[in-house]
Amino acid sequence: MIERTPREAEFRRVVENDPAIAALLAAMRTFEAPDLWLVSGVLFQSVWNVLEGKPRGHGILDYDLFYFDPDTSEEAEDRWIQRAAQHFAFADREVQLRNQARVHLWYPKKFDLPYPQLHCSCDGIKQFLMPACMVGIRPRCTGIEVFAPLGLDDIFDRVIRPNPFWQGPPRSQYLVKAKRYMQDWPSVRFAPEDAA
Repeated sequence: MIERTPREAEFRRVVENDPAIAALLAAMRTFEAPDLWLVSGVLFQSVWNVLEGKPRGHGILDYDLFYFDPDTSEEAEDRWIQRAAQHFAFADREVQLRNQARVHLWYPKKFDLPYPQLHCSCDGIKQFLMPACMVGIRPRCTGIEVFAPLGLDDIFDRVIRPNPFWQGPPRSQYLVKAKRYMQDWPSVRFAPEDAA
């Protein structure tokens, strides 16, 4: 049996007891997109809602799902997106499904910035702007698998700092996100070294 840290146990408790997340995980079990993960906002923001005593769903804009399909054509991704729209139609927010095998093809055109070619969905999780955002879960036979490459401390400490591995997005994008997070969750703060 794998021993879990108290923070991972608390993270699991929060996400597994959230009805919206539980419904998404249940639907993910029968959605056949390869390497499928529920990622980022709905996860760390649900923890912040619990920590701040906010209602469930506060500040959560949508539900992001990553998958990884070697077929990088727009047509293939569009087919998966259409299937997801039907499969997750019960959700109370938009479900955004994106093939992580394709991001390096469209990101430079959209943002005029380079983006690395990814090799799995977890590589996409590593590209988020802040460590607090870098988390994903997927259903497994005995519960959920958690992927948090820089751990869960920034989520529970409600700390915002730049992703140390990703230099692509300009600081302005990082600051826009940070400002929204601090408005919606007033206890969230910049890490001391990034407060300038």
